Amino acid sequence: MSTYLITGSNRGIGLELCKQIIERGDEVIATCREASSDLKNLGVRIEEDIDISSEDSINNLRQSLSGVELDCLIHNAGIYEFNSIDNFDHESIIRQFVVNALSPLSMTRSLKGLFKKYSKIGFITSRMGSIGDNSSGSSYGYRMSKVALSMAAKSLSRDLLKEEIYVAILHPGLVSTRMTGFTKNGISTEESANGLLKRIDSLNKNNTGTFWHTNGEILPW
Repeated sequence: MSTYLITGSNRGIGLELCKQIIERGDEVIATCREASSDLKNLGVRIEEDIDISSEDSINNLRQSLSGVELDCLIHNAGIYEFNSIDNFDHESIIRQFVVNALSPLSMTRSLKGLFKKYSKIGFITSRMGSIGDNSSGSSYGYRMSKVALSMAAKSLSRDLLKEEIYVAILHPGLVSTRMTGFTKNGISTEESANGLLKRIDSLNKNNTGTFWHTNGEILPW
């Protein structure tokens, strides 16, 4: 039985990841600011009041996880705020950098002592953070923060390889969730989470640091 820690677990992709992981018999530690009724009904271990951008919050989480060994950490928590060149919000862009890029890296560093040989870390980034795939522009804060997250994860994949800890950089697809306004063009959270877990399951020393679409396609940087 493996133990997974998933951030941003109260709804959307994070909630669905929790569902699918416990359905296959593994353990879940779900972190969030405030647990939803759907999350509570899963019967998983919940760590509430977790703000991934707060050093004190992460330190408290680390203390509460004393004695836990993590087989997998999935950084799912993140925010999206629209920024165009004409609607340029400096504070919004910085906020997205802190939450989407810096906080997952800092949290990984804080929890590093909980990993063991062959542990895995999944960073949920976005195709919108692909420079080669950017054909529509705009969304400056989100795009820039996701590029930064992917670079941090790529560096970690090299730094942690000697400890045989492996890293996946993952695009969940265009998913019909609250973040995307429940777009009718999106895939379901079930399909997204299923693909994400397949990518993580297949992670090894030979493909660590790969930027994947949830469907298995390798994405351009």
